[in-house]
Order: sequence, then C-alpha cells, then structure tokens
Amino acid sequence: MCGRFTIIDPIEQIMDRYMASIADGFEYKPNYNAAPMHYIPTIIGSKRGNRLGTLRWGLVPSWANDDKIGNKMINARAETLAEKPAFKRLISSKRCIIPTNGFYEWKKEESTKRPMRILMKDDSIFSLAGLYDTWTDPDGNKLSTCTIITTEPNSLMEDIHNRMPVILRPEDEAEWLGRDNDDIQALLNLLKPYQASEMRAYEVPKEVGNVRNNNEDLIKEIS
Repeated sequence: MCGRFTIIDPIEQIMDRYMASIADGFEYKPNYNAAPMHYIPTIIGSKRGNRLGTLRWGLVPSWANDDKIGNKMINARAETLAEKPAFKRLISSKRCIIPTNGFYEWKKEESTKRPMRILMKDDSIFSLAGLYDTWTDPDGNKLSTCTIITTEPNSLMEDIHNRMPVILRPEDEAEWLGRDNDDIQALLNLLKPYQASEMRAYEVPKEVGNVRNNNEDLIKEIS
C-alpha cells in the first residue's frame, strides 16, 4: 500500500514540471508527512490544460452514503481496477496525478518495522497515478477526493513491502491525464511497477510514524 508521502518542492517548480495552472482556491505548503484524509496537491487534465489543485486523500465515491468510507479507500489495486464498482467507472474520465518527491513505507524485520523513504536517484518530482471523484452530502456540499493506485513491487520495493504505488513514466503522463483518452486497456497497461534502477531508498526517523509530525527532520537519512 501507499499511506504516506512527501511533496516539498516550491510551487513554481511543481507548476513548471507539469505545465500546470493553479485551480481556484488552491493553497500550498510543503508537506513532509502527507497522510490519508489530508488535502493533497493533485494534477488534473482539463480543456484549458493541466490544473494544480487539491483533493482529499481517501476516495469517497459519488454514490456513497457518507464520507466515512474514504478512510478505507486510500489505495486502489491496479490489477482489479476494472472490476471494482468504486473504481471502474472512474478509469475512463476521472484520472489524476499526485506529484511527490518521495513516499514512505515500513520495512518489517523480525519484531520491528523500519520506516523507509523511497525516491528517485536524482531527487526529482515524480507522478503517482490516481483516480478522483466528487461526493455531495445531504446539504449539497461537495467533497472531491482521490485514491492512489498500487501495483506489484519492483526489485527495490520487494525487499521493503509487497506493494508499491504506480509511478507513471514521464512520457506516459499526458496519456494518463488526457481528457479524450477513453481506451481503458491502454490506460491499464500504464499501471506497471516503475524501473527500480532509477530509484533509491533509505531509512528515516521513526517519528514519521506519527502524522502530527511534519518537518524536514523526517526525511533525514539514518546512517
């Protein structure tokens, strides 16, 4: 699964990376410990180009009775997207990218768990594949939420966890965000483990386990 990540680059750098404009009401500050139920930066394709805005992490389908289901839907398995009612209708038209520069996972070793940060070797921003939806409560208030798609681990991740988030190759991002792209099989084919040779991982302080902690000390490497 993927339950924590970082997005700490300046907003101008994120905008340049995705050639995105800012959605109305968007506010940004670096997040060293993004967690479920947080409002996280996301990229959505539109007729006017890519838009940078926020979605709450934890998908609430439009047909849900209430928003509590979001806690259970922070991830979606790539292998079963086309089968699950909450996800299959979103593949064709409600796809997003979650920009990040690293995600956390806990490596089990006997009776302990070591928090690891996984990132690109060049420390660059990369793209997690996601889906989004908008739910309306009984009073007419709208809530837009998202989920991060996961897949089998690559050779780097398999020593840490049995799942990893889908990382889109830069050359596939436009296809994933494309508003007119409804070739479901072609889209599903993008959801593969990322090339391990371009990634690295290192241990970080255990304080990252507490979602209240959110500072640059969390990404310091423990040697």
